[in-house]
Amino acid sequence: MSVIEVRGLKISFGDLQVLRGINLTVEVGERIAIIGGSGCGKSVFLRCLELLETPDAGQIFIDGEELTAQGVNIDKIRRKMGMVWQKFNLFSHMNVMENLTVAPIKLLGMTKEDAHKKAMELLAQVGLTSKEEAYPEYLSGGQQQRIAICRSLMMNPKVILFDEPTSALDPTMVGEVLAVIRMLAKKDLTMIIVTHEMNFAREVATKILFFADGEIYEQGTPKEIFDAPKRPKTIAFIHKQKYFSYEITERAFDLMELQGGIQTFAEKYGLTARQTNRLQLCCEELIYEMLEHVCSGENIVEITLDITYAEIDNSVAIKFTCAGKNYNPLDKNFDEIDEENLGATILKNLAKNYSHQYDGGINKINFSLA
Repeated sequence: MSVIEVRGLKISFGDLQVLRGINLTVEVGERIAIIGGSGCGKSVFLRCLELLETPDAGQIFIDGEELTAQGVNIDKIRRKMGMVWQKFNLFSHMNVMENLTVAPIKLLGMTKEDAHKKAMELLAQVGLTSKEEAYPEYLSGGQQQRIAICRSLMMNPKVILFDEPTSALDPTMVGEVLAVIRMLAKKDLTMIIVTHEMNFAREVATKILFFADGEIYEQGTPKEIFDAPKRPKTIAFIHKQKYFSYEITERAFDLMELQGGIQTFAEKYGLTARQTNRLQLCCEELIYEMLEHVCSGENIVEITLDITYAEIDNSVAIKFTCAGKNYNPLDKNFDEIDEENLGATILKNLAKNYSHQYDGGINKINFSLA
C-alpha cells in the first residue's frame, strides 16, 4: 500500500528547471534515502511534498488524498507527514514540553495530560527526559534535533521527511541523531531522508534514489547503488571521482602544458608524488608511442586523454583514444629491452588492467596505474 505517490512533478525557479518530471511511489514501511550533489533538487523535492514550494506541474498523493488538487484542505493532509529540518525550527519562546505538546493539543484535540504522557514516552526513547522544561537555547544542536524528531512523532504521522537532519550539527553530535533515526527504522516507520551521510544511507534505507539532472537519475537497493552503480554520474558520485581531460590535435603539442595540468590536478586532489610521477610518465610515453606508430606521416592528429581519480580507493584510471590505424603498444615481445621498445616497456611496467580495442578507426586504451 502506498503512502506517497508523485506523478510528473516539475518545478522551476526562473529559467532554472530544478525538477523535470519526478515519478515516485513510497510504500508503507519503506525507508528511502535521497542522495546527490548540491543543487540537484533533493531538498526542493521534500518541500514540494509539503507544498512549501508550489510545483509547476504534477500531482502529489498522500495516503490516497491529492495534496495538489484544487480546494483540498492542505493543512489536514499535511498532518499526515512529519518534517524534520536541517536547523531544528523549535519555538525559541517555548520549553521542550511546550514545543512537543502545543500542536497535538490544538490540532489533534489531545488532552494536556495525554500529550504530556506521550511526550515523556518519546523523550525517554531519545534519552532527554531531564530536558522537559529546558528552552532550546540551552540545548546542544544534537539535543535540539532529537527534540525536533520527537515533535514530529507527536502528530502520529504516516511518514516523516528528513531534510539533511545532521548537516547543521557539529560532527560530535551527528551520531546521536543518526542513532534516533536508526531506532525509528527498526519500528518500520515510513521515512524519506535527504542525506549526505552515505554509510548511514546504506545502513538504514531500503531504497536509494540518486538525483541528478532534475530527475531520479538512478535508483535501487543500497547494495545496487553503492556496490554496483550503473550510470556514469552515479558512479562518479559514489566513488567521488575527479576528472582531468586533455586533447591533442597536432604533433607539435605542448607537453609542458599537459604535464603542468596533470601536476595541478594531482596536487588539488592529494595524489602522492609517486602517483603523479607515474601518471605523467605513462601519459607521455603513451602519447609518443601513438604519435610515432599511428599518426606517423598524417596531418590530422586526434588524441584524447581522460584521467579519473577515485577518492574511495585512491585509484587512478586512464582512458586514451587515438584515431588512425590499428596499433596496440603492448602487443610486443618484451623479452629484450631495447631503445625501440623503451616507451612500451615503461607502459607495461606502470599499467595494470590494461585493455586495447580498435573500433571505427579509433584505438581505445584503458588501464589503471600499478
